[in-house]
Amino acid sequence: MTVYTTTPSPLGELLLVGEESATAEGGTALTSLSVPGQKGGVASPAPGWREDRAAFAGILDQLTAYFAGELTRFDIEFTAAGTPFQQQVWKALEGIDYGTTLSYADVAERCGIPRSSSRAVGAAIGRNPLLVVRPCHRVIASSGALTGYAGGMARKEHLLALESGHRAG
Repeated sequence: MTVYTTTPSPLGELLLVGEESATAEGGTALTSLSVPGQKGGVASPAPGWREDRAAFAGILDQLTAYFAGELTRFDIEFTAAGTPFQQQVWKALEGIDYGTTLSYADVAERCGIPRSSSRAVGAAIGRNPLLVVRPCHRVIASSGALTGYAGGMARKEHLLALESGHRAG
């Protein structure tokens, strides 16, 4: 069963979508976290989805702590469908430490593919369905310029400023 909730944040209202887990522990596996106006994001709940704020209690607590500068790494169950290449790139995103940035070419290198594949890496990053949680905002151009963010450049700037001002010690 697909469940969802919304929550206010410094980025605007977040839409969290998940699948109820069939594990013994129960819970919800996050499948999407999107912001209003996100390119390629889930714009609104689909018919048949059930609103269930309690199903996301743990991630909501972690998001609150993250936006307060008190959490530097998420510990949640999530799943997101993607091609094997996208999954490889998304896994590399998960290894980018809080408060740091990498270039698209650096991410390609971490994936074991040529640095010249940075455009393909950028396309995979642009399809990341888990904004904030899977930190695609930490990827910048090789020149150091901020480029591309499905949630919009102002949100990317906000997240990077949050992380640079609250570095884990």
